Amino acid sequence: MNFTLHLTEACNMDCSYCVHEKRQISMPEKVMIAACDLAFSKGTTAGLCFFGGEPLLEKELIYKALDYCKVKEKTTGKRFKCKMTTNGTLLDEEFIMRAKSCGMEIGMSFDGSVQDICRRYADGRGTFADMERKAKILLEELPMSYAMLTIAPQAVDRYAESIQYLHSLGFHRVTGTIAYGRRVNWSEKHLKEMEIQLRKIAEFYSGLFIKGERFYFSPFDSKIKDCITDTNPSEHCHLGLRQMPVAVDGKLYPCTQFIGDEDYCLGDVFTGIDISKQAELISRASEPKECRECDLNRRCTNSCGCMNRLETGSENTVSSLQCTYERMLISICDEMAERLYEQYPVLFKNRYMSVKK
Repeated sequence: MNFTLHLTEACNMDCSYCVHEKRQISMPEKVMIAACDLAFSKGTTAGLCFFGGEPLLEKELIYKALDYCKVKEKTTGKRFKCKMTTNGTLLDEEFIMRAKSCGMEIGMSFDGSVQDICRRYADGRGTFADMERKAKILLEELPMSYAMLTIAPQAVDRYAESIQYLHSLGFHRVTGTIAYGRRVNWSEKHLKEMEIQLRKIAEFYSGLFIKGERFYFSPFDSKIKDCITDTNPSEHCHLGLRQMPVAVDGKLYPCTQFIGDEDYCLGDVFTGIDISKQAELISRASEPKECRECDLNRRCTNSCGCMNRLETGSENTVSSLQCTYERMLISICDEMAERLYEQYPVLFKNRYMSVKK
């Protein structure tokens, strides 16, 4: 099974769009051990994702988890896999080599050339220079590490620039999401600029595609592949089913945004998952009522309970921001995909149509 371990609620940064409360609370070792045991308890593989706050504030706890899971892998015969999401500022060569030795996948939260607009240290200092240096070290040893870019309204006019910068730095994979929540305010002007920037990114992405360069940009690749394979985005993530967060106290929740809400607690690492409560949550209607008659309802992430809750307070109510952004994104992706298919059918089929349904 796959679990996301929230090793700490502390962080050494203060991002302007972050909605998580920062507290000096960390996961006790006994909770970490119990979470590892639970991960190995079912299925043929065991997966952990180290998360925070900033997980590298608890570097020694990560090392203990890796050592423990290495033993569990031998005794159970189950393959262990792990990944980590980090802001990157505390990465060093020692940790990177340890991550490399166990096959850890690392996602670096890095907003590229607009990093210092929203992502600063807690004392107000910029983080861009440190992030650029750490990214180069990371990519030297783990070239398939990916950048996780969050674009806020105050930085949207440099979105395309940031994507190009991250590519020039050596990232072959970039996830791109827009900032949501109570600390951001997207105006109509910002959204118009978002469309301009997405079209610039589409032009850049198309240029790399034509040259045969593999560059993964999540908003584009996911929409194109889902359309070709007739996959509903809701199938990628389902509350309480695919990957379960473990809070610092060991309680289990269906998604990060639900941590601390006892109505959504699905058990704990010591007693296990409450199967009946999990089944009840999974059985809920995931598609917002207002989306059911929409022509794009199978192309849209309207059923993401985590995102809906963050924006509207309800897992089954989609925000106008999400609706506008999804319509914009789908339209641009479809235009780009049709153009690439018409002009470069062989390249297109090799890139996208080799994926099995």
